[in-house]
Amino acid sequence: MASARAGCRRLTRAHAPAAQARREIARLLEPDIHRRDQLLEALHLLHDAHGHLTADLLAALAERLGLSVAEVHEVASFYHHFDIVRDAAAPPALTVRVCDSMTCRMFGAEALCDELRAALPDARIQRVPCIGRCERAPAAMVRRQPVAPASAQAVQDAVAAGRFEEAPPPVPSLEQARCDGAYAQLLRLVRGDIGAEDVLRVLERSALPGLGGAGFPAGRKWRLVLEQPRPRYLAVNIDEGEPGTFKDRFLLEQSPHPLFEGLLIAAHVVEADAVYLYIRDEYPGIRRMLAEQLEALRESPPAPLPRIELRRGAGSYVCGEESAMIESIEGRRGQPRLRPPFLAQRGLFGRPTLEHNMETLHWVPRLLERGAEWYLGHGAHGRCGLRSYSLSGRIRRPGLYQAPAGTTARELIEEHGGGMLEGHALYGYFPGGAAGGILPASMADVPLDFGTLEEHGCFLGSGAVIVLSDRDAARDAAACAMEFFAHESCGKCTPCRVGTVRAAELMRAAHWDAGLMEELSHTMRDASICGLGQAAPNPMQSVLRHFPQEVA
Repeated sequence: MASARAGCRRLTRAHAPAAQARREIARLLEPDIHRRDQLLEALHLLHDAHGHLTADLLAALAERLGLSVAEVHEVASFYHHFDIVRDAAAPPALTVRVCDSMTCRMFGAEALCDELRAALPDARIQRVPCIGRCERAPAAMVRRQPVAPASAQAVQDAVAAGRFEEAPPPVPSLEQARCDGAYAQLLRLVRGDIGAEDVLRVLERSALPGLGGAGFPAGRKWRLVLEQPRPRYLAVNIDEGEPGTFKDRFLLEQSPHPLFEGLLIAAHVVEADAVYLYIRDEYPGIRRMLAEQLEALRESPPAPLPRIELRRGAGSYVCGEESAMIESIEGRRGQPRLRPPFLAQRGLFGRPTLEHNMETLHWVPRLLERGAEWYLGHGAHGRCGLRSYSLSGRIRRPGLYQAPAGTTARELIEEHGGGMLEGHALYGYFPGGAAGGILPASMADVPLDFGTLEEHGCFLGSGAVIVLSDRDAARDAAACAMEFFAHESCGKCTPCRVGTVRAAELMRAAHWDAGLMEELSHTMRDASICGLGQAAPNPMQSVLRHFPQEVA
């Protein structure tokens, strides 16, 4: 009873923030930050300034936004990138995050962590999930400065030089991009040279899939949103967190203008009143670049603009799921919604919402310029279209490669990736990131596209191909993937929250219990709310199916 009373007293004090905390909120937050959906943005501003969050700051922020302290705390504590200090000391001034996902582990991430702890004893060295730089593994973040490929010396050099914030990538200016033909298709639409129905027909004829992982036809999604009453919104997903995936980052580092033109075309066609871009926190340079380029777009718009807001994630993989991202934009914990209703019916703020991965919109201007037949004229092994493949692992030239849909892993490795590393032989590969399962070298000629891998217990997802060699073990790679899922489960549903942890435990055993793993996999697939829990068993099941010699 005494401890309960003490807890109540602490809660009461938390509801009355100190005057200093109120002054700090007033200093750091612009006057127009006062809505619930701006909660994550406010938390970022406070965290950027202090390196952590205190109970007093959370209480003052709750007061500012008209929320309870519990509401603010439950959101802040959900996201991995917010450090909340209660009675303990504040975290060290310097945090170095080292990626320990599959590709980075192949290239020495674990040893790098040990070396950094010895070299930087006063820093906090964190092992974290994929940070989207798999083509330059191993990768690390020194505060907000990526170091890739990372070594202990390279990280120490960044610290000594005070390089703690990533610079925006050099991209074409708005003026230069317009001179090079950008926004021409948007102008055709706005002038009436083509109509909304023409755009929809091109999308439908090309069968452009959603390129965030699900592959749902873009044209059909636009029509579903158009059937709903206004106001309507557009939400753009740039929160690629699937281990092995870096396509969105790579495309934006070249130019943001295809994305901007594509989203403005989409907003015009579906008559969206506002656009929200949600970008992962691990891409600070790209976020700054997008903010700068958006400001230039507002100052010199090629056509009337809807309201466009740039929102920043906070280190949660599940926010790549469309409804979890919507929850996060609204200033809540990034947990998937039960469906129906679908986002096209009730999405952002309860209104019909068109949600797309950024690469899908990136393709729209080129499709309108060159036509559906041009797009369909590409393809391999009976497939049609073009795909972006993030290629990493034991190969000579990792990177992003645009290739015909249906290109095989063997073709990607040999024709684009420069072949296997010296002394390595192909052993297996993830065709679609951590969630996409694992296939053996004997199946390296399976076409990589939507609908071609499911019969083998795998899927393409976002096109992240991670190559394993004969120096790797599929069971170790699968265990790494399952540890990732256990870490990133949002906790909303029991099959995923408990199932991923239990699966990771089972996978540590010398001999795998195939029967129990099969039962667990069925439960997770059938009962999990979203794709994380449903797909998490894929790597484990792939090892049982395609690499039985490793677990017998």
